[in-house]
Order: sequence, then C-alpha cells, then structure tokens
Amino acid sequence: MSWAANRETKRKEDKAYSLQGIFNVYMPILYGEGNNAFSRLIEEIEKTSKHQSLALPPALFSKHKDELNHQEVMHHAPLIVPFERNPRFTGRESDLMKLEESLFIGDQTTKVAIMGLGGIGKTQLALELAYRLRIKDKNCSIIWIPAINRESLEQAYLDVAKQLKITGCREDKEDVKRLVQDHLGKESAGKWLLVFDNADDIDMWIGKSEQGSSRLIEYLPKNKRGSIIFTTRDRKTAVKLAHQNIVEVGEMNETVATELLQKCLFNKDLVNNRLDTTTLLNELTYLPLAIVQAAAYISENGLALADYLSLLAEQEEDVVDLLSEEFEDDWRYRNVKNPVAVTWLISFDQIRHRDPLAAEYLSFMACVNPKNVPQSLLPPGQSRKKEIDAIGTLNAYSFIAKRPGELAIDVHRLVHLATRNWLRKEKLLARWTSGAIARLAEMLADIGNENKVIWRTYLPHARYALELDLVDEYGEDRINLGWRYGICLDYDGRYNEADISFEQVMKTCRRVLGKEHPSTLTSMANLASTYSHQGRWKEAEELEVQVMETRKRVLGAEHPDTLTSMANLASTYRDQGRWKEAEELQAKELEICSRVLGAEHPDTLTSIANLALTYKNQGRWKEAEELQAKELKICSRVLGAEHPSTLTSMANLASTYSHQGRWKEAEELEVQVMETRNRVFKAEHPSILSSMANLASTYRIKGGGRRLKS
Repeated sequence: MSWAANRETKRKEDKAYSLQGIFNVYMPILYGEGNNAFSRLIEEIEKTSKHQSLALPPALFSKHKDELNHQEVMHHAPLIVPFERNPRFTGRESDLMKLEESLFIGDQTTKVAIMGLGGIGKTQLALELAYRLRIKDKNCSIIWIPAINRESLEQAYLDVAKQLKITGCREDKEDVKRLVQDHLGKESAGKWLLVFDNADDIDMWIGKSEQGSSRLIEYLPKNKRGSIIFTTRDRKTAVKLAHQNIVEVGEMNETVATELLQKCLFNKDLVNNRLDTTTLLNELTYLPLAIVQAAAYISENGLALADYLSLLAEQEEDVVDLLSEEFEDDWRYRNVKNPVAVTWLISFDQIRHRDPLAAEYLSFMACVNPKNVPQSLLPPGQSRKKEIDAIGTLNAYSFIAKRPGELAIDVHRLVHLATRNWLRKEKLLARWTSGAIARLAEMLADIGNENKVIWRTYLPHARYALELDLVDEYGEDRINLGWRYGICLDYDGRYNEADISFEQVMKTCRRVLGKEHPSTLTSMANLASTYSHQGRWKEAEELEVQVMETRKRVLGAEHPDTLTSMANLASTYRDQGRWKEAEELQAKELEICSRVLGAEHPDTLTSIANLALTYKNQGRWKEAEELQAKELKICSRVLGAEHPSTLTSMANLASTYSHQGRWKEAEELEVQVMETRNRVFKAEHPSILSSMANLASTYRIKGGGRRLKS
C-alpha cells in the first residue's frame, strides 16, 4: 500500500485499482470517484480477510485505513438515501448524462423531473445518479424523500431533520418541512441534491392540506448550490414541478434488457438461448420491473426461460396471477407492493379520482385490441376539451402512446392486461365489454367504399370483442356486430373470414330467433353470398333456395325480400353459366318488380340491369342493348345525369356497344362517363379509374394509335 501511495498515475483512482490483483479482490472501476477508490478497496480487503489470512502487516494496514477513513469523515457531507447502490443497474447512460448536465446550473435551484411508466426504472435511475454524484463529489449532500403519500413524506422529512441535526425538529409544534427548507436554503448548507421519489399525486403538491397549511410545492428549498429531482409517472405533474426540465425514461433495447435479465438470474447461462431470451423480453415489453420479477420467479423455481414463457401463454387470469407474484427486492420500498400487475393500480386510482373520463377510456380500450385504437371509436365525452384532456391524462401516465400523424392510440400491452384484471375483480369487465360491442356495432353501421379506410381500422377491435366470451352470445348487440363485421370482411374480399362470422351469426339467430325469422334469413343470404364469392356454388345455391322458399311462404311471393332472394339465386345460376335458369328467374322478378314497385323503382332498375347482363353473357347483344338503353333513360330522368347509377348504366351500355364493334358510340359514352366522374368524384375514386380503364380498352381494341393521357 505504501508502494501504491508513492506511485504517480494519470488518474488517482488507479493507485487503488492497481492493488486489486495483489490483494486478490475485485471491485467495479468507477473513474471519477477519487480517494473513494481506496475506501472501497479497504472494504473489499476486509471482506476477504474474514476468510483468509492477509500478508499485509496489520499495523501498516491499520495505519492506512485510519488515515483514509479520517480523510473521508472530514470531507463527507450527509448521505441520506434509503437504498444501497444497485449493482444490477444496467444501461440508461444517455439518461444519466442528461440528468448530470441538468443539475447545478445557473444562479438558482435547478429542478428536474424523471418521468415514465410505472416499473420503467425511474427510482433506480435516480438512485444510480445519486451514488455517481456522491462518488464524484463527497462534499455534496444527498437527501432522499419518498413522496408515495403524505404520511411517508412527513415521516421522511422528520428523519432527514434528525440526521441533519436541525434544532427544534423533535418538538411537536414545529413545522419540520419548513425547518428542512430553511436549513437547505442557507449558504452554510453547501452543495446538495434533494430527491423526491414517486411524486405522482399532484394534489399533494399544489393542493391545500386538511390543516390549511402551505402547499407542499411552497416548501421546496431555494439555493443556487442546490438541485431537486422528482420521479413521477405523470407527465402533467412533471411539467408542473419541473417545467420543461424533464427526462422521459423509455423502454430498454434488447441488448440492455438481456444484460439486466442475466444480472438478475441465478443461472446466468439461461440467456445463452437467444430465441427464448428475445421472446421472453418481448413478452415482458422490455419493462425492467417485469424482467426483475420474472428472473426472481425463474430463479426461485429453477425454471428454464421456456417454462416461464409457457406460463405467459396460459389463460389471461393465470398470466395475471403470475405477474401478481410477490418477490423480494432490496431496492424497492417495503410497504409498496412489487408485482407488475399491481404496480399500475396506484396510477389507475389517481386517474379515476382526477379524470373519470380517462378511466372510462382506459376501461373501454381494455375490451378492444390494444394496438391502433382509433380515437373516433372512443365513446363521446361531455365536450371535445374533456376528451382531449382524458387522452392527455392517459398519455401523461404512459399508459397509452399516440401514433404520430394518426388519430389513433396504442395501449401498453401489460397495462391493457392489468386493467382487464382490475375490471374483472370489480365485476365490471362484462359490462364494459358489452359497451364496447355496442359501440363497435354503431360505428360499423355505415359501410361503403368512400369510408373504407375508416371502417377497416375498426375490424381488429370488432374481432377482439367478438372473441371474448364474457357477453351473452345471443345478445342483440353481439349479433348485430357479428353480422356487420362479416359484411365488412365480405366487402373487403376477405371471404374465408367472412363465412366464419356469418356462420356463427346464422347459428345464433336460428337458436334464438327461429329458422323463419327475418334476421335468420338475412344471415343465411349473407353466408350464401360469401359462398358464391368463394366459388362454393352448391352450398350457396342450397341456402338461397331455402331462403327464397321460406320468404315466399312467410312473406309472400311479391314481397321485396322475396324478390331479392330470387335475384340472388339467379346471380348464382349466372355465375355458373346456367343461363336459362338465371334468365327465367330474372324475367319473373322483373315482371313482379315492374307491376308491384313500379317501372322507376330502384329495385326494378336493378332487375333490368341484371337481366341485361345475363343476355350480354350469352352474346345476345340486341336484347341486352334494349334493356340497358331503357334503364339509362329512366335513370337519367329520375336520378339525374350525374347520379352514380346513371353513370353505371352508361358504362354498361358502352360495354355492349364495344362488344358489337360499335367503337364510336362506345367511346362517346365512355368519355362522357369519365369526364362526369372526374367532375363529381375525387381524382383517385375507384369509379374514375374504372372509367379510364374502359376507355383505354376501347382505344386499344379499336386501334389507330389513340392514347389516353393519365
């Protein structure tokens, strides 16, 4: 040790580090700690000396130990922190750098907030910062006050006052918080860092106490040599306490998360299985608290990572039980529960009291898919401002993340699970699921090509809600949602998924409403239509015949629904090339529509178009042309020249002209259709693109080098 003391090294810490091999000890290298390196070295030597004899002469060892201890005592400022330094702390170097750069600047007390989701590692980050600061500057007092609730804060203030030996702190009538404030506000207090951990309850900071004393924020000491750090889950609280000086803690990357997992495991070789490690970390959303909890459970039960993954794949209730498992952790408060599934309940309770609509939104989103929730899907609030505030509250607690440039939200997956668990325990999950199903059915009531982008975003949430078994499968809202969900899938060309939805709706309607109920027959017709789109003609025909015959018997041969059934069956015949059967049904349907509904009724016009298509498919151009010309004349007179149905009729007639080689007549109609659609619709509307394709085809077949400019 005398040899090391006389050495000249680039960094004074190296004098201590160079002795590790001689004394057969190991300690982490922490450049910047100065003489503290010798103190840590002596501690390690003393630990080793309990198990083996030292070659160092006791007198010499004692001499250097006493000298170093004397130097440390002379220069050490108070260190009042409830935890030892955490050797498992991993990563967060950029966050630590931001924090260090934010402290002790300017001519006033600097205040910084560490903000992030519960369990993301805010406390551990503040703790590591405190110890690093301690190593770099022994003259800086570090004081830690838990702000979990008013009781813990008051007790912490009293303990701090006693350790600082502040006069009057033991007297009952004295305001201890004011005493600490006055003490730290003096020049004689020197340099200090004050940490308020878990400063989540903003009412505790800016609200009056029951005794009418000053607000807690008014007790913050002011000293240009002092800095204050708050850790909080709530961005709104962070802004109120630290203004723009906020360090937001995000999720760990895979490399750092893997290192943390390895540090926490008893069998550190488990992380060598890269696939299981990556899968597990992804399931735990790279959340430090979840990783520490999982490692504790795996180590205590001697499991492999794959075993824990299989537990996470169990039923929702079993996963919640797993994430509710208590575990020992020396770096968390003893009176606060550790488990992941429990830690967010504190935040959820605060949200429920502060912003009821935010709690309602979170409960609603717990019953739909947690990814890409459209804000338009959320139930309306009392005002637009309250809706914005509610979403802002959930975002402030990091429960949700707003997608950039989109009016959509992602709910943290484990928050989603924890919220569902809370709703289940409160016996509210079925009620909120019913509400979500009703809301989805309402939002999917209007389905069309013009709003396809919107209703497509609702489909994953409809599927999620329909797969839940918490709501009566025979309920009207559930049946309606299943029916509308199937229509969307069919409209979107997802026929294999649509038939599953329609089959479920049909079976439910049969059991609940009976085989002849209108809703049952409609569900059968929808399923038949999907079968047709899949080319399953026989199954489609069987259902359509059954629907048509039942409607004839129950509603009558001339009822509109019966006529629709006839049209559907005729379409199935036509798709199979069974022209005669299709033509007979369509002619009969057209005769009834014309007589019962009138020549200008939309259903009559549709019947004319369908029969014309059957003629056209057989090459019976003259008969097709006569019907299409008749339809166009009626549409133009009744609906107007720019109505979509009129334009469709024109396009159909143009197509018939083209098939007869009557290019000029076809071209005239197609140009008229395209120009009208360009004027009426948006530039990229599907009907415009269809018109362009039709006209281009006419030019191509006609020949002559004509080109359509895009």
